[in-house]
Amino acid sequence: QDARLFPHLTVRQNLLYGRWFAPGTTGPDFDRIVELLGIAPLLSRRPGALSGGEKQRVAIGRAILSNPRLLALDEPLAALDEARKAEILPYLERLRDELGLPILYVSHSVAEVARLATTLVVMEAGRIVAAGPAATLFADPATAPFLGAREAGALITARVVAQEADGLTRLETAAGPIFLPRLDASPGTQVRVRIMAHEVILSRGRPEGLSAQNILPAVILDLLPGEGASVIVQLGLGTDRILARITGRSVVELGLSPGQAVHVILKSMAVGRDQIAEGALSAS
Repeated sequence: QDARLFPHLTVRQNLLYGRWFAPGTTGPDFDRIVELLGIAPLLSRRPGALSGGEKQRVAIGRAILSNPRLLALDEPLAALDEARKAEILPYLERLRDELGLPILYVSHSVAEVARLATTLVVMEAGRIVAAGPAATLFADPATAPFLGAREAGALITARVVAQEADGLTRLETAAGPIFLPRLDASPGTQVRVRIMAHEVILSRGRPEGLSAQNILPAVILDLLPGEGASVIVQLGLGTDRILARITGRSVVELGLSPGQAVHVILKSMAVGRDQIAEGALSAS
């Protein structure tokens, strides 16, 4: 949570201090780590001239250059504001996907974990209550209570297909195409999309005359009581799994039950840019 950089050293010297702990080893390449973290313009500066996000990137680079077997990050973004968090998260995604270095990331932020994790361990009162692939646990109704009603949501993998003229991006999912606010990604790019359970609407038949752009066929897999009057519904969208948080009254009125075919309705603008990230859901 604190970068702990040496204030009297430049960024380059701070990074090389990390390399000093790995003498004679074939550790990470200095220039590659600098490029991955986007810190080349900072090399001649001292820590006092850096923003909070820049300091954290330098601190992570120094740790990586010490050639560790595991990178442990304990709430590394806790001291940063939302703008600085948004700045650093893409660099953490690049480290995850390109370095092949195991990362243990500890956080209370479900949004950060959803963007970064491939394997998830959920703890409560010092005990492990769930562990497994991130996509599996986020789509498990039994995990939802530990995440909180507003944070419950599942992760799916999608592929960018095209940039539409009206400002939307068309993605292909296991259940069909969806349209989301424009992503800065080229066709063919694989992304993970977090779909919040409270933003999912269910329909017995395919609805007509709606403004919602995303209507996908699904199958009900499970229903579990949620908080208060809510019910968490697990749905299969092809090979993907998502959750819907609806009222128990809706379950009764629609006659919903496991095995039933329904349609999932998702507004394009209901998926924020912070709920979409490049990268695979499974570890490489």
